[in-house]
Amino acid sequence: MSKVKYYYDSETLSYKKIEKKKGRKIKIFALSILGMFLSGFILLIIYLNLPSVQTPKELSLQRELHNMQLQFELLNRKMEQAQAVLSEIEERDNNLYRIYFEANPIPEEQRKAGFGGINRYKDLEGFDNSKLITNSSRNLDILTKQIVIQSRSLDEIVKLAEEKEKLLEAIPAIQPVKNKDLTRMASGYGYRTDPFTKARKFHYGMDFTAPRGTPIYATGNGRIARADNTASGYGNHIVIDHGYGYESLYAHLYKYNVKVGQKVQRGDIIGFVGSTGRSQAPHCHYEVFKDGERINPINFYYGSLTAEEFADILRKSQEENQSLD
Repeated sequence: MSKVKYYYDSETLSYKKIEKKKGRKIKIFALSILGMFLSGFILLIIYLNLPSVQTPKELSLQRELHNMQLQFELLNRKMEQAQAVLSEIEERDNNLYRIYFEANPIPEEQRKAGFGGINRYKDLEGFDNSKLITNSSRNLDILTKQIVIQSRSLDEIVKLAEEKEKLLEAIPAIQPVKNKDLTRMASGYGYRTDPFTKARKFHYGMDFTAPRGTPIYATGNGRIARADNTASGYGNHIVIDHGYGYESLYAHLYKYNVKVGQKVQRGDIIGFVGSTGRSQAPHCHYEVFKDGERINPINFYYGSLTAEEFADILRKSQEENQSLD
């Protein structure tokens, strides 16, 4: 039971009982509720404005996340640098290597094809750093594919270079008789006077006059296809199959230095100057064939003559004189 309280009434000179008022109780209760609400609101404001208190584990995870972001940014920069280098290689590949070796350039759309349409990176979405991770993954995939395509292109270039080297070694590129051994360049490719009939006749080769027994050299790498005297007019002659559609013929030899089927290299001595067959004097009659057609040998001496020597032999080969066979 609550204690009964009294107060002293000076008018009546007696103690009277204190009566509690209902409205005051309600007022006190309302003020208490208001005070609690205000206290809670003030504490909330203070909490929201104070720096959050993090546990050591949260701090560690936050540092790891920040470090991961830095690593991805560094990775993207490195990929950008690699992309720039690769772009330069691709440009040289298309505009230099492939043109030189007569290969079609690789289109840009082919180098970067296969990354449109479907979303390949859906599993990486929905995270705080999804955009950063997705961009890195996409750039890495594109770079990887470009490297694979470029690697295959360079493999192709290597094969083409090897074939080109073999082709350059095979093409007849020197004179069959050295300049120092020549008496003169007797006759060139074109219409000449036949030494026997005196009629104007097309001469399909070039005649190099030299003393009997002067060495004759293979003008390009190849295989000896013929070494006999069965062809009319040529006497003892040699035919070298150089491959790639090229053949060279050396006629009127004194004797052979090779056998049929033997492989020879440019500069090897294959025989010696003579005057066998339909010949008026010791010389080497020389012809070049491409795909079975005779072509002017004058275009194939870039491997042994200076510019001045070539100009001199070109002038002499164009003189319409008398051939020696």
